[in-house]
Amino acid sequence: MSKSPLPPIAILFLTIFIDLLGFGIVLPLLPNYAKELGAEPLVIGVAVAGFSLMQFFFAPVWGGISDRIGRRPVILISVATSVISYLIFSQANSIWLLLVSRLLAGIGSANISTTQAYITDITDASNRSRSLGIIGAAFGLGFVFGPPVGGFLKTYYGMQSVGYLAVGLTSLDLVLAYFFLPESLKEKKAETAFKFFRFEKFSEAMQNPAIARLFVINFLFTLGFVNMQVSASLLGKEHFAMTEETIGYGFALIGVLSVIVQGGLIGVLARKFGERRLQAAGCLLMAAGLTLIPFSPDLRVAAVAVSLLAIGNGLTTPVNTALVSIYTSQPLQGEMLGLSQSVGSLARIAGPFSGSLLYGLDYHAPYLMAGAVLLLATLLSISLLGADLTPEPSPQS
Repeated sequence: MSKSPLPPIAILFLTIFIDLLGFGIVLPLLPNYAKELGAEPLVIGVAVAGFSLMQFFFAPVWGGISDRIGRRPVILISVATSVISYLIFSQANSIWLLLVSRLLAGIGSANISTTQAYITDITDASNRSRSLGIIGAAFGLGFVFGPPVGGFLKTYYGMQSVGYLAVGLTSLDLVLAYFFLPESLKEKKAETAFKFFRFEKFSEAMQNPAIARLFVINFLFTLGFVNMQVSASLLGKEHFAMTEETIGYGFALIGVLSVIVQGGLIGVLARKFGERRLQAAGCLLMAAGLTLIPFSPDLRVAAVAVSLLAIGNGLTTPVNTALVSIYTSQPLQGEMLGLSQSVGSLARIAGPFSGSLLYGLDYHAPYLMAGAVLLLATLLSISLLGADLTPEPSPQS
């Protein structure tokens, strides 16, 4: 393969951005579209949660396979899966086709762990947070552009156009990855047999005290964030008299600030303060922002609270991933990062249920619960400050 005119980090950025853009385009439209197709409330919940459920199971599968056969083929196969999923979505005139498309989309988008492992292959520990932050910025950009693009297309051109755009974007990503993304893995694991998600692998990972704390922190800050996501629209409309357009600007603010932090500041901050201090600070900022949101007397204070939340999330997400990779020996990078992604997916499955149920009890409740779990995450982050950064030896598979 000739030398690529595009750096691998650019292809990876595009892969993650398109994953999250597709997620952002479809997610706000999904409940109403499923209802139009005749879905009952429980089926609508399955359609929404199915994406994250597949990510939960398949992130470690893709990561583990990439440790054995290489990152590049896994990225190509998973992106091709996303192309198929959005093609089915564009023709989904029944609830069953819609469910199939969302399950396949979750399987394809579970490649995030593999792209993270690719970065650990091509960076040293001192630059890892910066590179992972660039990938994290793709999340924020997908979060900014996805919902308004999906809403515009659905309003003026119908749901098929949403699927066609996603097919076009993922197909472009597949072509660029095929021609310009080289293999990054220098030493592949000897084991070649395919093994599906194994809970014993998760149990093994949890025997490492540092990894166990990082997984719990990942679950807690993701759970707190999703609790906000699922209840923010209701809170904005019912208690701040916000329109849907204004609520959209609030979500865009989160995305923009996350992009600024993860795409520009995280590398400098990590070198100056270290990943473990940044993780503790990020969790604390998230706790403060989440707790303040429902008690804000006006939109200006609410904007400050949302900004604290967004900055905290922008700090916490990439450094948590970087720390998981730092505490993991090289042969297990893909598998361990896949398990970490599954932990986050599990929180994204639980979050919509906890957020909506707590909001039904009291509109303060999801935010107070989120603030509490982020305080716990802060304490766990502080407990890592004195931990040894040397990876433990690889266990036998």
